[in-house]
Amino acid sequence: MEIYLVRHTTPDIQKGVCYGQSDLDVANTFETEVAEIHTQVPVKEITKVYSSPLKRCKLLAETFKLPIAFDTRLIELDFGDWELQKWDEISKETLDPWMEDFVNVQVPNGESYIKLQERILDFYNGLQPNSDDKIIIVSHAGPIRALVSYLQNIALKDSFGFKLDYGEVVKI
Repeated sequence: MEIYLVRHTTPDIQKGVCYGQSDLDVANTFETEVAEIHTQVPVKEITKVYSSPLKRCKLLAETFKLPIAFDTRLIELDFGDWELQKWDEISKETLDPWMEDFVNVQVPNGESYIKLQERILDFYNGLQPNSDDKIIIVSHAGPIRALVSYLQNIALKDSFGFKLDYGEVVKI
């Protein structure tokens, strides 16, 4: 089985704002980014598309013109109370403990990175692979990094060393 992990295109939000499960629209570069993504994926050979149901992933998944299975386990980290706040306006008292151990510390009213990894692995382990399948998974940086770190036996705390731009395609 071939899996193409695709990070959504650039979201329509100013830099420096914390977002995770907020349902953002896409930036005006969407069409250009989609065209580039389509050059990296054998669209005619794809047998299934899975996607986060958030708009920035959904719109991209729809461009493949194939049936889509939307799955909430593919959603980005839940940043809870920090959603749509500017990073530099989040209190140090709540931000610092998370920054020191973002793998295990839960965001206030959100989730920890280890919980995100548990749900992406639940999704991954539930796939019914056929050796001839070629699938696309449209998701977010957090779930993609968490899955790749697991598959490559990289400590979750080191997963941010894996660079992942908007619209990037990772074949596994």
